[in-house]
Amino acid sequence: MAVVETTNLVKDYALNGLSVHALRGVSLSFEKGEFAAVAGPSGSGKSTFLHLVGCLDAPTAGKVSIEGTDVSALSKKELALLRRANIGFIFQAYNLIPVLTAEENVSLPLTLLGQSKAEARSRAGEALAEVGLADYAKRRPKEMSGGQQQRVAIARALVKKPSLILADEPTANLDSKTGMEILELMLALNRSVGTTFIFSTHDKMVMDYARRLILLKDGAVDSETVK
Repeated sequence: MAVVETTNLVKDYALNGLSVHALRGVSLSFEKGEFAAVAGPSGSGKSTFLHLVGCLDAPTAGKVSIEGTDVSALSKKELALLRRANIGFIFQAYNLIPVLTAEENVSLPLTLLGQSKAEARSRAGEALAEVGLADYAKRRPKEMSGGQQQRVAIARALVKKPSLILADEPTANLDSKTGMEILELMLALNRSVGTTFIFSTHDKMVMDYARRLILLKDGAVDSETVK
């Protein structure tokens, strides 16, 4: 069974009285353990695609299935539970809560899933160690570099052991050396844990690391390469 499957995915937006066609019938399937990038120029639909797969937005037409579940049939509460349990998100802006420590940021998804604070802290510590930040558990985001904050974001996405991690331009705010270190880290975690990674990106380095590259153009699949 595919971890993600989209069928004739369409997304239209209204902008200044005009209809903008962000996605035009995109059908793709992603299996467990893939390390895939959806790339293309600005306006190609790559971020829109990721938001639909992540159940952060609803398609105008077509279908998104997560591990065999048609998400269009789910209520808002059920969608929130699906995201919380099955999907990890990594954003270019990190989206860490500034008043919380690294440990608290990473443990938050677990407490939202109903785990005890002690168990959540323990697993957060393990996740931070996996990304090389065991000694940074008590630091707040402003006390860390951009690369360290992105590592915390990766730990937060991984801590609940989701079947799918969606990364939206994860290297955009990083220098090339740090970006490469982050990609090496995610690739190592992908290989060791088997989590499916899907990136949206226009960064050539991310495209080079991806084992499957899907290029979007004007909201449709333009080409696809499996390495």
